Amino acid sequence: MRTIRLDSESKKNILESLLKRSPNQYEEYTNTVNNIIEEVKSRQDEAIFEYTKEFDKADINAGNIKVTEEEIEEAYSLLDPSIVEVIRKAANNIDVYHRKQKQYSWFDSEPDGSLLGQKVTAIGAVGVYVPGGKAAYPSSVLMNVIPAKVAGVERIAMVTPPGRNGKIYEGTLVAAKEAGVTEIYKVGGAQAIAALSFGTESIKKVDKIVGPGNIYVALAKKAVYGHVSIDSIAGPSEILVLADESANPRFVAADLLSQAEHDELASSILITTSKELAEKVSEEVDKFVAQLSRKEIIQKSLDNYGYILLTDTLEEAIETANEIASEHLEIVTKDPFHVMTKIKNAGAIFLGEYSSEPLGDYFAGPNHVLPTNGTAKFFSPLSVDDFIKKSSIIAYSKEALEPIYKDIVKFANAEGLTAHANSISIRFEE
Repeated sequence: MRTIRLDSESKKNILESLLKRSPNQYEEYTNTVNNIIEEVKSRQDEAIFEYTKEFDKADINAGNIKVTEEEIEEAYSLLDPSIVEVIRKAANNIDVYHRKQKQYSWFDSEPDGSLLGQKVTAIGAVGVYVPGGKAAYPSSVLMNVIPAKVAGVERIAMVTPPGRNGKIYEGTLVAAKEAGVTEIYKVGGAQAIAALSFGTESIKKVDKIVGPGNIYVALAKKAVYGHVSIDSIAGPSEILVLADESANPRFVAADLLSQAEHDELASSILITTSKELAEKVSEEVDKFVAQLSRKEIIQKSLDNYGYILLTDTLEEAIETANEIASEHLEIVTKDPFHVMTKIKNAGAIFLGEYSSEPLGDYFAGPNHVLPTNGTAKFFSPLSVDDFIKKSSIIAYSKEALEPIYKDIVKFANAEGLTAHANSISIRFEE
């Protein structure tokens, strides 16, 4: 990994480089995505089947696009029982964590007959996209579906690209069943997003779409926003480790590579005040890369977006971490809890040398669907809040309205909205 002594110019260049990975920078794919969406809108199932044949090399039709209970039962029989048990343990942890986020309706009444409140309602139908290309992600199923179930969503439709044999990875199906998915379809890519957004003969429209995917999926979600809601337009994975001389270089190196293996656009960054740690981490990274299964992807990721940044002070390191606003932030310092209080921008924060990033990815309970590409400055992890709507409740009696109605009339007239004023004043005509 390249080591850079951080200054204002190098920081500016690195931030610009990282932002180039945003889905918003890949406009050359936009026309292709828009064409796919329009084809699905006009030809519905027919277009879906054609695109699945073209892109996934799988023969899907109206008779087999929807996963059957028999296929789910077969998935359980094929999957190692110990993996099923791990999925169940992870699902329980995720469920317990997200139940603490649940919100409830509330109402406040006054003696004068006025009542104000907020009604919390679950979204009616949610579509969950699960990747199935370079790797299968049962953990993504759990993280996207369980908060929706906790929120009370009644219909959860999952889409995921099939293999050439027309089947879906058994771990993905088992995770879907355990999490509570109500229907599963063998379709991926921009065509799946279009189907969920507008509906086809086989797939009913949903109200919101969540879940990560490739650049075509990300741009399709961007294109359909407004017809449906979406969670976010996710960029490539990121990890930032903020460390001092007390950190274990072998642990730090391993954690940096945990994200580099996702894809060539993933970003792995160490910020440290210790030159000795920087040198040792770089050595350990080289050793690990040589023995890991996805070494080609990892090396490209490190060559493009891997950095070891040296700062003079811990305060400068913290400031830089806040500017980068990484998806995953590990703090491995003498007092990580104190440093954490100074962090303003991060998707998920991991404290101490045994809080490795994959702990959050798979098992601890907090959601691993996180803001990327600096959006942690204004965006939050996926949560139960993403699957609810809030309605304001207003109920006034005549006695409650009378003392204030002239103020409302005056306010409306000041804005030139006389019909607003009239709708209040006529209630007190003599």
